[in-house]
Amino acid sequence: MERAEVLKRVIGILTEAQEIRRAAEAGEDDDGPDSEAGVVTQLLNEMLPSISVPADASPQQVARLVAEALGPALHAMVAGFSLAFTSLAITHDDGRDDVTSIEVLQQLALEVEAGTYDEGA
Repeated sequence: MERAEVLKRVIGILTEAQEIRRAAEAGEDDDGPDSEAGVVTQLLNEMLPSISVPADASPQQVARLVAEALGPALHAMVAGFSLAFTSLAITHDDGRDDVTSIEVLQQLALEVEAGTYDEGA
């Protein structure tokens, strides 16, 4: 999966997490948070590769196949969450109270869409 696609999903996860928290703080007991949690799970699953393991694979082969498949995906996910965290932290540390965290994530999404974080950019 391309870096931009991972970043978009990370931003989606963080945005949904904010909505879940907002709903919980507002005491909303409707089906919203459950369905939003499903969205988070779906976005996470989209970032993880499918892994094919031969039926006769040894435990060591399974471990190697899983590590080879998950390593790059987990690296991309951690990089995406780190970028989002850094964007939010810089805004916080700068004392900015004129923007919400959702607005910071929206700006980050626009930067991703514009290609700011493309490989080699």
